[in-house]
Amino acid sequence: MRRVLLDEQLPRRLAREIVGHDVSTVQREGWAGLSNGRLLRAASDPGFEISITSDQNLQFQQNFRSITLRILVLHAASNAIEDLRPLVPRLIDALSESVVGDVRHVYA
Repeated sequence: MRRVLLDEQLPRRLAREIVGHDVSTVQREGWAGLSNGRLLRAASDPGFEISITSDQNLQFQQNFRSITLRILVLHAASNAIEDLRPLVPRLIDALSESVVGDVRHVYA
């Protein structure tokens, strides 16, 4: 089981779809509104292993060498739960396959 953080632009209901992992949200952790860099550093401190986002530019904006998180980027038509749900099987596979420093993209 991995400790996973859902970015704030993703629906909180997505957390329930990711079975077998300890999933929290940016909002639940009290980090809503933090810049990407501050958010990634904050998530690394309490032991989150993976951050899930739909921000496709994140990997070009951040230096991941100092961050111990794995990043999974979801690619769907929108951030609506109905569009994200088909990604869940591939997302769960990516959770177990990713390694520190990874930025993996998950497509429908």
